[in-house]
Amino acid sequence: MAAGMDDPVIAQVAAYNAHDVDGFVACYATDAEIVDGASGRTLMSGHAEMRERYARLFATHPDAHADIRERMREGDWVVDHELVRTGGEQRGYVVAYRLRAGLISRVLILGG
Repeated sequence: MAAGMDDPVIAQVAAYNAHDVDGFVACYATDAEIVDGASGRTLMSGHAEMRERYARLFATHPDAHADIRERMREGDWVVDHELVRTGGEQRGYVVAYRLRAGLISRVLILGG
């Protein structure tokens, strides 16, 4: 995680915006899952799959950027309203992050 960033959700957004794949993946537990919240389908799981998918995203979309519009916290959960730009398009998402031992262990992506 980037120096001085002890919040893994803030750190992963910063790493995403910097296109820092290693910094991004370091914010996640090794067994983390990213899930489509509507269908329950696992989109990716684990560091290797995340590293591959996000490296490809950053290479394909040099404009990839996320802005947090709102944030809520409750217990082990952080829920963000995010505006994400890729390929010249901007989409809104609600993203729920579950934290475990200082890392992101599960992500539910809603909307978009």
